[in-house]
Amino acid sequence: MTLFGRALGELVSTTSVVVDGTTGTLSEQSLIELVGGGPTLAGPKVTETRSLTMPAVWRAVTLLAGVIASLPLHAFVQNGAERSRAAGSPAERLLERPHPDLSLYEWLEIVVAHLALWGNAYLLIKRDGLGRVLWLLPIHPSQVQVGRQKNPDPATGVPGKRYAVQGPLPDGSDGRVLGDLDVLHVPGFGYDGVCGVSPIRAARQGVALALAAEEFGARLFGSGSLATGVLQTEQRLTQSQADKLAQRWNEKQSGLKSAHGTVVLDKGAKWTQLTIPPEDAQFLESRSFQVSEIARMFGVPPHMLMDTEKSTSWGSGIEQQTIGFVTYTLRPWLSRIEARLTNLLGADAVYVRFSLEGLLRGDSAQRAAFYKTMREIGVFSADDVLALEDRPPVTGGDERHVPMNWRVLGVNETDPADSAGGSDA
Repeated sequence: MTLFGRALGELVSTTSVVVDGTTGTLSEQSLIELVGGGPTLAGPKVTETRSLTMPAVWRAVTLLAGVIASLPLHAFVQNGAERSRAAGSPAERLLERPHPDLSLYEWLEIVVAHLALWGNAYLLIKRDGLGRVLWLLPIHPSQVQVGRQKNPDPATGVPGKRYAVQGPLPDGSDGRVLGDLDVLHVPGFGYDGVCGVSPIRAARQGVALALAAEEFGARLFGSGSLATGVLQTEQRLTQSQADKLAQRWNEKQSGLKSAHGTVVLDKGAKWTQLTIPPEDAQFLESRSFQVSEIARMFGVPPHMLMDTEKSTSWGSGIEQQTIGFVTYTLRPWLSRIEARLTNLLGADAVYVRFSLEGLLRGDSAQRAAFYKTMREIGVFSADDVLALEDRPPVTGGDERHVPMNWRVLGVNETDPADSAGGSDA
């Protein structure tokens, strides 16, 4: 069993160590504390894997991964001021199919999930005989220890990074120490030049509180302490008499036929309705608050975690919250992935961009308004709109139009330069 398996018995977080041909040495207790698996004040131990048992964490991670994975991802080439799609280029082909077994959606979903939970995504770079990138195979972050070499790289003068991989690599080979040419590393927030910080590790006390509230609720309901009521009598009853009295009560109270009926109790018995004690009911409020905490941690509007008690946080309603989600949450995630892919594929002025217009796919009204505006200012032609709607081009559809009443800013209609042959009139 690996060092990680012995320490925690499950998948754990990335550990930053200095690597110089071999992995660094860590004590078992230091490792547990570094990866966030140690005790918490609330009680439960928190790891990236276990945090997914909290529904709010599951929803936040799957939301981020699913939305980003659903966006179109393309390679573009810049030639001076001119920019165009790098259609048919090796970079575009790689982005269309970055993995031999996974679709682009599934591949991106894994990358974002690793970023959201472990704060780092690692991709094994497979190249052909000419050094061109063929595949990008995700490595589970729990397998990776990352650090820098002690000696600088002669080509750059900066110590290169080294990735010590525990266990088999995704191409089936044995784990070993890899270099920058072998691994594409997408770090999350907190990147110190070595690796990013796991959000779950950074907020493990809050996640632990949410897990503790769930466990408390399960124990509360499972222990029978939420019985609906108590039958009380001043007489001493045998067990048989008590069971018979309870049976009679249940028969009279159960089913539609007994609804609104009258129950007669003998032996001086009386019914006392039970409610959740205030101190036990507080866990419901705590669970609701922890959903808000998880939403805050991932930058997701609460309504996207199905918490609709509060409908405003970024503006006056749900629509403004959704716009805020795209602007303040999604864009930083997209920029991280775009920058690292561009660094890898950026030969010949190629750069990588997500298309945020993909978010309009489910809203026909917003999509139509966007197309209308872009056509009116001459950015899109009819064929451009048709292509975005997966429809064939039409005759003359590549022409662009602008309103007839537009003219160059600062030029008067009476300006001789604005009238062809005006001096000859």
